[in-house]
Amino acid sequence: MLLLNNLAILAFSGAEGGSPLEINPGVIIWTTVTFLILLWVLKKTAWKPIVDALDQREESIKNSLEQAEIARQEAEKLIAENQANLAKAEAEAQQIIAQSREYAENLKNQIIQESKEEARKMIDDAEAEIQRRQKEAFAKLKSEVADIAVEAAEKIIKANLDKEKQIELVNKHIDEISKN
Repeated sequence: MLLLNNLAILAFSGAEGGSPLEINPGVIIWTTVTFLILLWVLKKTAWKPIVDALDQREESIKNSLEQAEIARQEAEKLIAENQANLAKAEAEAQQIIAQSREYAENLKNQIIQESKEEARKMIDDAEAEIQRRQKEAFAKLKSEVADIAVEAAEKIIKANLDKEKQIELVNKHIDEISKN
């Protein structure tokens, strides 16, 4: 290589007073020979490692892109699964809320129904008690009125009637009053 450079220098220095724009066949030949030798040396020594490095870089980039695509697809799959799980959880929550509302409504209706039944029973029991007490009071009043009437009639009619006829007369009169 050093030899070629020296030859090129001699070729340039051998040209007499030429300008850089002049065509010199010796320079062209030596430049071409030097370029070809340089290409041959590069091909033998550096070309294969450079091409291998470029191939490795290309393969690395290709693998990185494939892995990125796989990761993107997995991420999209996970997002879809998460959205499906979220939708499922939301549907379950809505179902639980609906069931809770239905249960609460049924419980409310049951409590209202039981309260109405209890109130009706209490009213019926109170009415029965009132009627029983009225009958007792009426029977007691009837008995007392009869006793009073008998005593009064006995005093008034003592001379004319005996006691049995008086009681019969008073009871008859009370029965007539009861019917009215």
